[in-house]
Parts: sequence; structure tokens; C-alpha cells
Amino acid sequence: MNTPLALLLYDELFPGSQLVNRLQDLGYRTHLVSEASRLAEEADREKPMIVVADLESRTEDVCAAIHRLKANPATAHVPVIAFADPNNQQLAQQAQAAGATLVVTDVTILMHLPQFLEQALALE
Repeated sequence: MNTPLALLLYDELFPGSQLVNRLQDLGYRTHLVSEASRLAEEADREKPMIVVADLESRTEDVCAAIHRLKANPATAHVPVIAFADPNNQQLAQQAQAAGATLVVTDVTILMHLPQFLEQALALE
């Protein structure tokens, strides 16, 4: 059996690179999506178990990318853990409206990643 795949979408090196390491420590293969606009397409091709996305992109609308992922019947089932600065409540609300399974803070994602993964996978 293959190890599960996690797609990651992030701009900032921190916590992005640490998420890669933590996911690998938890037994996941990781694949970095370099552009939010390609998230749904890469999820359809790669067949991930989960998507972890940083909502705060300087160049693209990550919430729109999550919406496209969830609107595609081939990828609608993939849980999405989105994270952002805790002070940006509007962005968190937009992510929930777009279909993110969980929206957490960038401060807590690394500390509680195993629990967030378990919760997101249980919800789907």
C-alpha cells in the first residue's frame, strides 16, 4: 500500500517547510503546489489524502482555489486544512465559505498537526 499523499500550498518558508518535515515524520508523502490556481488540477492528478493550504498568499486567492477544488466532483471529497494569521478572521471566514474542512491558525498548525489531520480526515 502506498503512503498517503498531502498536497501543500504555501508562500512563506515558515511554517511551510516545517509542515513538510512534520507531515513526512507522520508518514505522509508531500507534494508542493506552487500556484494556488493549479490546486484543483494537481489534486485531480495526484490524488492526495489531504490538502494543507496557507491562506495568506501575496499573489493569488487561495480561498478561490479551495472553492474550485471543492466544486470539482473528482476532488470535492479531499479534506482541506487551511491556516492563517489568527488576527485575520475575515480570511478564515472566507476559507470556511469556500469549503475548507478546518481553518486553524498559523501558530497552532505545527503544534497540533496530528490532531488536525485526524479531525479533518474524520470529518470527510
